[in-house]
Amino acid sequence: MVRRALTAALATVTLTATALTATASAGTDRRGGRHDATRAVMEAEVKAGTPGILGQVQDTYGTWNASAGVADLATHRQRLPHDRFRIGSVTKVFVSTVLLQLEAEGRIRLDDTVERWLPGLVHGNGHDGSRITVRQLLNHTSGISNYTEDPAFRKILSTGFSEHRYDTYTPDELVAVAMTHRPDFEPGKGWHYSNTNYIVAGMIVEKASGRDYATEIRERVIDRLGLRSTTLPGTSPRMPSPHGRAYSKLLATAPDAEIHDTTELNASWGGAAGEIISTTGDLNRFYRALLGGELLPERQQRELQTTVPTGDGTIGDGYGLGIAWSTLSCGRTVWFHSGGIHGSTSLASATPGGGHTAAFNLNSDWRGDLPALLEAEYCGSVPAAATESTKSLARLTALR
Repeated sequence: MVRRALTAALATVTLTATALTATASAGTDRRGGRHDATRAVMEAEVKAGTPGILGQVQDTYGTWNASAGVADLATHRQRLPHDRFRIGSVTKVFVSTVLLQLEAEGRIRLDDTVERWLPGLVHGNGHDGSRITVRQLLNHTSGISNYTEDPAFRKILSTGFSEHRYDTYTPDELVAVAMTHRPDFEPGKGWHYSNTNYIVAGMIVEKASGRDYATEIRERVIDRLGLRSTTLPGTSPRMPSPHGRAYSKLLATAPDAEIHDTTELNASWGGAAGEIISTTGDLNRFYRALLGGELLPERQQRELQTTVPTGDGTIGDGYGLGIAWSTLSCGRTVWFHSGGIHGSTSLASATPGGGHTAAFNLNSDWRGDLPALLEAEYCGSVPAAATESTKSLARLTALR
């Protein structure tokens, strides 16, 4: 979730000779070597320093599960298809989906202002909630400062992690951090990825529904789709089983920086912007349903996929309401979102209509060529270097 956090660090983790492994349940995939490129990129990630990577693909040919590296550097256990992990900012599309469902029910409008729902919350240093709409929160055109870019807060998430890993933060406290800074731009006059937008969006879900956003997500999305391995932990620091370990360099960029086990943490600092725990299978089911029109009426589906240019190429060619899109080198379009939190980097993606989904997780946060995974799975190619089509994806980052 912290923007541009760790992409420069390409340090190598020293693993034992048995650490680099790859497994796949090819028996459910009727295309033979169709995923050779994806497997090659996964193995390359481990060779380059990622402890372990987990992936699953679902399409008309079946389900393909694969892993490379290890889930645990101490025991060398392989990563398993049902392993749970923290999905970071992939949480955002769950929140956006619920707000769009509330709009479809006439309980809120995308053009409502933040001030209408949360009087006085977004105020100070040039911020004015009466000029910011719900839509602008969801597509990151609000201009609201990103609390995870605050220098003091970044220290809490990095060098101060050991001291603060179990701390609890309220949404009001997180927004207050953002309000100590000037807006990035006037509402609607630019684009900048801000986790504060989704903290505020989660608060609006609660005001509009009368219930906490976690309950709304569980009942409207998780239970409806039968996502049995997807949870919102709130302030609980524990990971539900089964799970591997999560490894972080805590924003340090030196090749030999110490690796920390960050499996346990209180994710309330991410809240509605990034707290969810899930699996590759559940993420694929969610993206297939969402892009397939199962969760939203037609008008809200159009709103979800109405995008604005990101301008700085931070995430894809355009950003909708909690989901981005990009055209790959082979001309295929994919909808996706990346996400990261200490020791966990995730990617969920789908073709238009949701017919071909792919989800991946790396149990690290200091590297990860996510554009290469998209190119490999959807184009069948292993990029030798960033192509024109992947440059707009080149800064998909951890700890977003």
